[in-house]
Amino acid sequence: MKKLLFLWLILYAFKITAQNKQILYNFAELPQTLLLNPASEINYKFHIGLPFLSNISTQTGSKGVVLSDIFAVDNRNINDKIAEVISNLKPNDFIKFNSQIEIFSGGFRFDDQTYISFGFYEEIDAFGYFPKDILTLFTQGNDAFINKNFRISQISYQLDVLGVLHAGFSKKIDEKLTLGARFKIYSSAFNMQSTNNTGTFSTYESTNNLYTSYLNAVKFNARTSGLVNSETNQYIEDTSQYLKNTFFGDNLGLGFDVGFTYQMSPQLEISGSILDVGFINHKTNIKNTKVEGDFVYEGVNFTFDPDNPRNYWGEIDERFKEQLPITEDQESYISWRPTKINAALKYSFGERRSKVCYDNSFKEFYTDALGFQLHTVFRPFNPQLAFTGFYQKSITNKLHTKFTYTVDDLSFTNIGAGLSAQIGNVNFYGMVDNLLSYRNLSAANSLSLQLGFNLIFN
Repeated sequence: MKKLLFLWLILYAFKITAQNKQILYNFAELPQTLLLNPASEINYKFHIGLPFLSNISTQTGSKGVVLSDIFAVDNRNINDKIAEVISNLKPNDFIKFNSQIEIFSGGFRFDDQTYISFGFYEEIDAFGYFPKDILTLFTQGNDAFINKNFRISQISYQLDVLGVLHAGFSKKIDEKLTLGARFKIYSSAFNMQSTNNTGTFSTYESTNNLYTSYLNAVKFNARTSGLVNSETNQYIEDTSQYLKNTFFGDNLGLGFDVGFTYQMSPQLEISGSILDVGFINHKTNIKNTKVEGDFVYEGVNFTFDPDNPRNYWGEIDERFKEQLPITEDQESYISWRPTKINAALKYSFGERRSKVCYDNSFKEFYTDALGFQLHTVFRPFNPQLAFTGFYQKSITNKLHTKFTYTVDDLSFTNIGAGLSAQIGNVNFYGMVDNLLSYRNLSAANSLSLQLGFNLIFN
């Protein structure tokens, strides 16, 4: 439990909501939009992402608590503020964190209908629910919560550090329909997870002693991969080993993305994608901890017998270990990637312009567009939804903007903006989310930043 709390504090302190890149989705024919919809329409010959600079994104989100709730300068005792924050938490409140950096990327036109793209990126992805009952018990004890069940099932988290090697295609079936798919190889450097836990801790008034405490139907598991050396049972402290394992290490997995874009009319477009349908098989440097059983503690009735002294605490400890054993093993396990779904409808209007495509033909487009996007990511307790309305404006053939308004679990006032510019063959894009929060970052529930450089050849 202490390690879980420490992990939460580290993630919150760095502020690095995960993976809903609504500004980037189908924006300005950027190569990186193919990572959100492999069927995005691409109208150039080939592209090269600048190594380590083509796609950098950092995103953070927290529901139920923000930094200012605890650290605001308001002359209140910090212990009182922590107690109030924990008291106001709800079962589905959470913290999430995602950071990606693209190591290399590129793409080329295979034929007039098909565009091939590929690349490799490093990703840190973390998600965890705030275990209100456990935090309450940890900070306040059980004295004020007689007859209350503290639920162990609220402990649910997953942290992944991995590398992703991918290749995909976007194929224009006809003038209206474009289909796409992407194949992924995951290489995990580090995984921590605990899900599907059950059991309760409760305290009741007793007849033999003042109180009796119960641990009922406890089934708790904590799995780690890549953190502890299986041979020495010591934590791996060499950071270069983690980086090495993100590229074809021993803990590998497979996944795929699929998507479509359909031009219902010259001005109306519908698109959608399913991302990260996949898994990782963890089999090296595994350490799993399991706790299962029941335990009843009624206190100690001391009796004085100098001829037959008893080790009361030793007896209780032995009974605890027997009835609620803690076991460790190195069994392999599978972790599933958080699958995401995107769907969008876009209506284009305004001035009609044309631009040169890869085959020296001219493609007509409208300078303005309005639409909305739905985003879903599947989490252990329930899917998380986001709804985005957007407006796109092409100022010139090389300069594009996009503005978004998003409603999700974290905020009802999330306004974002993006810019894509191309000078010669050099493309730059930058995007920032939740603009209103920059007036007071400590009170922000979510923050997001993306930028990148590409070389694009028409």
